[in-house]
Amino acid sequence: MTSTPLLTVAHVTHRYGAAAPPALDDVSLTVAPGETVGLVGESGSGKSTLARLALGLLAPGSGTVRFAGHDPHRLRGRTGRATRRRLQFVPQHPRGSLNPALRAGEAVAFALRAHGTPRRERAEAVAALFLRVGLDPALARRRPRELSGGQLQRVAIARALATGPDLVVCDEPTSALDRSTQHHVLELLAELRERTGLAYLFVSHDLAVVRRLADRVVVLRHGRVVEEGTTAHVWNDPRHPYTRALLAAATGLPDPAGPGPTRSTEPTENTTP
Repeated sequence: MTSTPLLTVAHVTHRYGAAAPPALDDVSLTVAPGETVGLVGESGSGKSTLARLALGLLAPGSGTVRFAGHDPHRLRGRTGRATRRRLQFVPQHPRGSLNPALRAGEAVAFALRAHGTPRRERAEAVAALFLRVGLDPALARRRPRELSGGQLQRVAIARALATGPDLVVCDEPTSALDRSTQHHVLELLAELRERTGLAYLFVSHDLAVVRRLADRVVVLRHGRVVEEGTTAHVWNDPRHPYTRALLAAATGLPDPAGPGPTRSTEPTENTTP
């Protein structure tokens, strides 16, 4: 990995409304090429808000967000399209993100078309992408309602891979899956990283899930970073009581600091601005 980050979030604050408490408060993080950074916290901690800022779906109230040197919220024109294809997204609920009127292969082909792949090359590219994520290309003819949750998530991953990205933002990509399917999807993400050098910003409420994939962990609580470090360090020697509570929840062991954290009363990160 190089020392120049792909993604830099510097001292970012964001509010959903002038009178609202900050969903993010002076948050900074980086993701280097080929690196997986786990972003952990309970509902309302600001994880998805930060993911949306990284993708350019929101603009920060203050601070800066840069992907490959560009503000992702201001990507326009030819340079914007070239940069945008390097930054992709895997959602928590792929069923809701896939158009029910489109077949699975059409959803992936749409991403290819949006980034300039010639029509004559799309069918072959879709089949190759399905194989790459462990799906039978014949499933490309099925509609979302005909696929399982695990298959849908693999279609969402194929769609993200269609443009050859450098960074994929994964927003709770396994939380809606059963344990067995979750295991296979995490294995797939790890294999893709090894084969392609992908970087991930991996959002999760589950520290055990993040431990399996991330090189570094950033812990958010009430919109602020309370702990950051290598995954091994955070897992084996958590310094903040909130991190210890998350670790206790992940392992089922008693929290040595006492009861776990109370749920945030702030607006959740999915609040519409």
